[in-house]
Amino acid sequence: MSRDESFYDKVGKVNGWDFSDLKVLSEGVEWDFYEEVKSRCNNTGVLLDIGTGGGENLLQLSTSLLFTIGIDLSNEMIKKAEMNLKNSTVSNVRFFQMRADELRFPDGFFDIVTSRHAPFSSKEVFRILKTSGRFMTQQVGESDKLNIKKAFGRGQSINEEDGALKERYIRELDEAGFSHVQAFEYDATEYYQRSEDLLFLLKHTPIVPDFGRDQNDNKILNDFIEANRTDKGIRTNSKRFLIIGEK
Repeated sequence: MSRDESFYDKVGKVNGWDFSDLKVLSEGVEWDFYEEVKSRCNNTGVLLDIGTGGGENLLQLSTSLLFTIGIDLSNEMIKKAEMNLKNSTVSNVRFFQMRADELRFPDGFFDIVTSRHAPFSSKEVFRILKTSGRFMTQQVGESDKLNIKKAFGRGQSINEEDGALKERYIRELDEAGFSHVQAFEYDATEYYQRSEDLLFLLKHTPIVPDFGRDQNDNKILNDFIEANRTDKGIRTNSKRFLIIGEK
């Protein structure tokens, strides 16, 4: 099991990928990913969600589609998704543990493929999409939560050039054969309302790798909170990019 897989298994046991209880004020967010997906769905469509986590978003999206499938590399995430499905009234969703670069689906099977904050294979996505099918992905930019990563001196993509991942994905989608690729991005300001909201974020995401491993991490976090506390909350940023490709 890889380090990342182990991390997401741990998160899956706790809460899937549900951050709905966090109290965060955002300014400058230009889209909601699943609303963008929903606007392009119809009731005859079949959708695959790569990196579905606990499946919370897919279950909400399923009413706009004929059938949906969610996959995740983490077995614990899939267990959480299955539990969420069982506790819902949804009947047109299935979940499977599966690698994104080895999709066990026939060619041209899906109308839409989505991937939110999860890796994917452009070639595999292209293969399983129908002609005129659409791929939509939202990813985290390298400069996301930049002031947090600077405070800790370590963090996800901290030494990588901002925009490099977006350009790489665009290039890979072009090479895979997508005929029309569009990209959008925003850098929003986030205000976490409570210290425990920020603590939850760091414990359940890989923003600061192995948060808590160092005995100074809690002190660094407390100092960060005091230095970035405003009337609106504890300030940081959310860097996101959206790519839409058509086959």
